[in-house]
Amino acid sequence: MNAPQTPNARAVYEYATLRVVPSIERGEAMNVGVVLYCRRRDFLGCRTRVDPDRLRALAADLDLEGVRNALHAVDATCGGGSAGRAAASSLGERFRWLTAPRSTIIQPGPVHPGLTDDPAAELGRLFDLLVC
Repeated sequence: MNAPQTPNARAVYEYATLRVVPSIERGEAMNVGVVLYCRRRDFLGCRTRVDPDRLRALAADLDLEGVRNALHAVDATCGGGSAGRAAASSLGERFRWLTAPRSTIIQPGPVHPGLTDDPAAELGRLFDLLVC
């Protein structure tokens, strides 16, 4: 028999990094964000950071405004402020859409699981660890 769930019990979450990949051929990438989803806490959030100097060192001709716009779209999708089908989708569907493999300049890394009491704090911790 399963133990009863308490409100303060740790909850499973999933996360993925967001990477800028300026050239598929070169295989270079830089982490610019983290997306975290926790179904049990009804949480989907992201944190992003564009460091223009580091990104230009990776690719001098990179369209930084395009990168910023793509990351703003991710943020809008997480918050439900996006237009179209994503706005009407569940948090889980949005997370799956954001973490689906793609060959654009902004690419998600693999999805990893974890346990947390506080998804927002965990997002901050992962962001500091993986992006900053």
